[in-house]
Amino acid sequence: MIPRAVSPGRPDPLGATPGPDGVNFAVFSAHAAAVEICLFDVAGTRETARITLPARTGDVFHGCIGGLGPGARYGLRVAGPWDPARGHRFDPAKLLCDPLATRFDRPFRLHPALLPGASDSADVIPKAIVEAAPPLPPAPRFTWDGGAIYELNVGGFTRRHPAIPPALRGTFAGLADPAAIAYLRRLGVSAVELLPPTPRIEAPHLPPLGLVDAWGYNPVTFAAPDPRLAPGGFAEVRAAVDALHAARIAVLVDIVLNHTGEYDETGPVLSLRGIDNASYYRLDPADPSRYRDDTGCRNTLALDRPAGVRLAMAALRTWVLRCGVDGFRFDLATVLGRREDGFDPAAPLLAAIEQDELLRARARIAEPWDPGPGGYRLGAFPPDWGEWNDRYRDTLRRFWRGDPGQVGALATALCGSADVFAPRGRALTRSVNFVTAHDGFTLADLVSYAGKHNDANGEGGRDGSDANWSWNHGTEGPSEDPAVHAARAADRRALLASLLLARGTPMLGMGDECGRSQGGNNNAYAQDNAVSWFDWEGMDRALFRFTARLLRLRRRCAFARGAAPVRDAEIAWRTPEGAPMTPALWQEAERRTLVAMIADAPGRALLVAHAGTAAVLVRLPNTPAGRRWRVIVDTAAPRRRGPCAGWLEVAGRSLVLLVS
Repeated sequence: MIPRAVSPGRPDPLGATPGPDGVNFAVFSAHAAAVEICLFDVAGTRETARITLPARTGDVFHGCIGGLGPGARYGLRVAGPWDPARGHRFDPAKLLCDPLATRFDRPFRLHPALLPGASDSADVIPKAIVEAAPPLPPAPRFTWDGGAIYELNVGGFTRRHPAIPPALRGTFAGLADPAAIAYLRRLGVSAVELLPPTPRIEAPHLPPLGLVDAWGYNPVTFAAPDPRLAPGGFAEVRAAVDALHAARIAVLVDIVLNHTGEYDETGPVLSLRGIDNASYYRLDPADPSRYRDDTGCRNTLALDRPAGVRLAMAALRTWVLRCGVDGFRFDLATVLGRREDGFDPAAPLLAAIEQDELLRARARIAEPWDPGPGGYRLGAFPPDWGEWNDRYRDTLRRFWRGDPGQVGALATALCGSADVFAPRGRALTRSVNFVTAHDGFTLADLVSYAGKHNDANGEGGRDGSDANWSWNHGTEGPSEDPAVHAARAADRRALLASLLLARGTPMLGMGDECGRSQGGNNNAYAQDNAVSWFDWEGMDRALFRFTARLLRLRRRCAFARGAAPVRDAEIAWRTPEGAPMTPALWQEAERRTLVAMIADAPGRALLVAHAGTAAVLVRLPNTPAGRRWRVIVDTAAPRRRGPCAGWLEVAGRSLVLLVS
């Protein structure tokens, strides 16, 4: 052991902060008796020193250890009562991760030594690495102007890309590769939304099945990238962000602050459980040895308490400061606003984010629900937040599936869901519209499977949603019938056109633009394999070109990118025969055709969405002298272009857009 000078240091900021006198360590724990810093050699295998933090200010243990700097490897041991009946689970035999560490030396893997018990976990748990202070972040690039977001899995996006060096595939360095950037530019998206890139660990039931966490929704800590995605730490993430920014693509990070991978009381001891279980987690009031589960993931972080707020804020600021991300998508965001008695849009963490100058300049997007009581909160988040609009998703699916009574709901969705967002003065671009996302069917599977097929997940089909509103054209899964192929392809185009021509902010799921399938698996969270990876060799290039064309068209469409509620002068609803829609007509359950006359600079547009199986004739309105109607999008015949007049035949199950 090398003797080191130790001074009281300071209680702020939390985590490990290098300075001229060494590294200052500060750890919150309201119920601990002592906190030790365990230093390790460069391989992270041999402990070289164990130092008790000498000072305590309030609930923060702190001390400055001399002779240390960036590159030092460390873990924590925290002493305190083992009293699960009161919510305390201190165990100095467990080496713990600093919850605000910014880099780890290896990925997390579930191991018996991590589980509650007497064994020491130092040999199997990753070690944190001290890093220097970050550079100043760039100005945010994301704007709420209706541009499209592309949700992608960093690990799966480039894993099979033939033009990217094999050593870089599946990493941030692969995402930064010119081949990956060029693809996103050709597609024409304005931002990428990255599935959670923080350190993750498998849920206990996965290793016996030979499965791992492919998506990242089971985090260990929140302020570092996972070593599998960024072996070089934040420097690799920053390089990818810079490359995307250079291509005029903003970067949003999906972050999971609602729970951790420490699971329930039987799960591994990794960080917060051993540092201060009773402060960081929401426990069952009737039995504090157990956890409240408002997340469906066996535990819930108490983000209304000072410790939780401080942890979350520090993590968010770290991602902005160290790699310049442009915003966040918050998984199960209702938890961020939960108090003991339920959701509050003015809860401490939400208020803190809104008051922080660094974070309020970045985009904030809520997944506005959790599985807990009163957890569905679409429309309830602060005015400047975006929200995933699952009502929009279900409306589009049900309309194109042919469900009765969907025409009125589709009209509302295409106009930006003003019924949800406008009452509180919110811009309609805050409606993040999507048809598919990582969680659920891909677009190709949505029109190919009537039910989920999740056998590979090893949960007996219990996982994944049963409310998919999907259809299969008479054949479940792959088909050799050319007519089935054509019908499914047309439905994919109709769904994409409905998404990309609607008011709001559209979000595309990775690979939906080129026909990616998961074989009917609607919950591929544990499939870190070809099931969830982007299929570069098998991509539908015609569908890609169609999607890219729609995105170019969207950039010129003032209606779709509008932020304000649609005015009567901006849109008029008609029957196929040209008569105005009436309240009675809107209520007709069997009406399958929506016709919208849109005043869109520099002329007018006519949008027809027809979910009936037979063709329908649509009367074209008269045009001013010198103008005529021209078809620019027909999802049933994607190459169709040209002028038309009088009556237009619209094929069954298709969307047509005309301009004058």
